[in-house]
Amino acid sequence: MGWDEFLLLRCAVWGVAALVGYGMSLAGVTKAQRTVRLTGRIERVREPRHGGSRTGGISVVVSYRDPASGQEVTVTNDGERGEMITCAWEGREIGVNHPRGRPHAYRFSNTPQQPSRGLGWPGFALFLVYVGLVVLAAVHWGWPWALIGLGGPWAIIAAVHLPGEIRAKNRRIERLAAMDTVQGQVVAVLRDVRVDQDDGYTSTTITPVVSFTTHEGTAVTAHCTANLPDPAGAYGRDVTVHYTAADPAEFTLDRAAERRLRERDTMVNALVTVVLVATAVAGVVMVL
Repeated sequence: MGWDEFLLLRCAVWGVAALVGYGMSLAGVTKAQRTVRLTGRIERVREPRHGGSRTGGISVVVSYRDPASGQEVTVTNDGERGEMITCAWEGREIGVNHPRGRPHAYRFSNTPQQPSRGLGWPGFALFLVYVGLVVLAAVHWGWPWALIGLGGPWAIIAAVHLPGEIRAKNRRIERLAAMDTVQGQVVAVLRDVRVDQDDGYTSTTITPVVSFTTHEGTAVTAHCTANLPDPAGAYGRDVTVHYTAADPAEFTLDRAAERRLRERDTMVNALVTVVLVATAVAGVVMVL
C-alpha cells in the first residue's frame, strides 16, 4: 500500500468516526448527553494533614438534591471523584455529575457544568481528517501546501481569538487591581513522591495549602502552587492573600507577578498568530 492509499484510508476511517460521533450527538446518546449534571454545595471542609498527599484534592463533604427523588444527598470526594478540588469553603457551589441511572458513580467538577452535546471526540476525528488531507496535498503538490494548509486555518483561528484574549487579559488585570487583601497562613505542605518504573527516576511534588478568611467571613482552604518562595519550607508561614470578593477561588499572593504572567501570555499568543500568518504567506509565495 502506497502513501496515497494509506492517507486516504486514514482519512476515511477518521471521517467515519466523526460521522458516527455527530450522528450519536444528533440522536442524543453520547456519553456527555447521558450525564446528569447537578449543582452541589460544600457543607464541610476538612483541613489537609501536613505532610500528607494532594491526591484527591481538599477533602470536602458535599450535598445536592437528587432530581429523581427530590431528596437531599450527602457525599464526599474520597477516592477518584473527577476533578481535584483545589479550593474549598463552606457554601461553595461545585458541579456533581453522574451517568444517567447511576448516581453512585458521581464525579465532581470545580464549577457547575452546563449540558454538553459530546462533540469533543467527533471534532478531534474531523481534525485528524483535515491533517491527513493537508499531508496528502503536500505529498501530491509539494511541501509549501503544508504551510498553507496548516498555517492558514490556524492563523485565522488565532487572529479571531486574539482580541478575546486581549479583552480577557484586561479584565483580569482590572480584577487584580480591585482585589481585597487579607492575611492568611500556610496550614500544610503536601508531598507526593513518584518513582518512574522504567528508569527509577524519582520526582517530588510539593503543594502548599493556604488558609485565609475573607472580609465577608468566608474561611477558604486552597492549594497554593504559585508565587510562594521556598514552598517546601512554608509550613506555618503567614502570607498576604489578594482575592476577588465575588469568587475567593480567584486569589494570588503576588498581584504584580500575576499581571506580568497575563501580559506575557498575551504576547505569546500574538507572536504565535504572527508566526502562523507568516507561515501561510510563505507557502503562498512559494506556490506562486
